[in-house]
Formats: sequence, C-alpha cells, structure tokens
Amino acid sequence: QVQLVESGGGLVQAGGSLRLSCAVSGRTLTTCRVGWFRQAPGKEREFVAAISRGGLPTYSADSVKGRFSISRDNAKNTVYLQMSSLKPDDTAVDYCAADLGYSDSPSLGRDYAYWGQGTQVTVSS
Repeated sequence: QVQLVESGGGLVQAGGSLRLSCAVSGRTLTTCRVGWFRQAPGKEREFVAAISRGGLPTYSADSVKGRFSISRDNAKNTVYLQMSSLKPDDTAVDYCAADLGYSDSPSLGRDYAYWGQGTQVTVSS
C-alpha cells in the first residue's frame, strides 16, 4: 500500500508563491508515477500536473502552465509542486496521487490508485 501525505498549503496573496510537498511511503518513489489534482468548492476535480517515474516527461494543465512546476526528489521520497504567480482561481484543495503502472493519460484521476488527504491552498485577491 502506497501512502501519500501532502503539506505546504496555506493562505497567500495573489501573485505569491507556495511549494506543496507530497511525501510518499510504502514504496520507493522511483517506482511511482505521481500527479497533482485539485478541487475547488462547487467544482469538479481537475488535473494540475504529473511526473513520470524517471522524472521526464512531465505534464501540466493549460491553466497552470508556466506558473506551476512539478519535480521529484527520489532521495527524499518526495514530489513537489512549486506554484508561482498564484491567482484566486487557484484556491482549492490540492491532492497528490500515485500509481505503480503505466498510463497513456496521466491527467485522468482514475489512472491513480493511491491518493493523499489533500492540503488547502487559498489565494486572496
């Protein structure tokens, strides 16, 4: 069983930055494909970014491209989501998710078997 714990969320003003962390346990991170998803109040869950087991390629949603960056530190068993130029529309609960298998569609939540509890990101205007 893979366990994921997100951290790093908080309140930030528009234009600011946050770095989210996803600590992975139960498996060596190198065996895991990891993605970030988010869900705003009253909205459907949406894909944010994903990273392959080897670190490349990475993927990101159009809404965050150029502002968010996903990375992984295998020695620390941690995946990061660096968020910059934050907007009020980025307000959401952010979740990391992992899977051990292959996916042609890393933006689909159903392609991830393991999920964290989420961390709240609030961007004020």
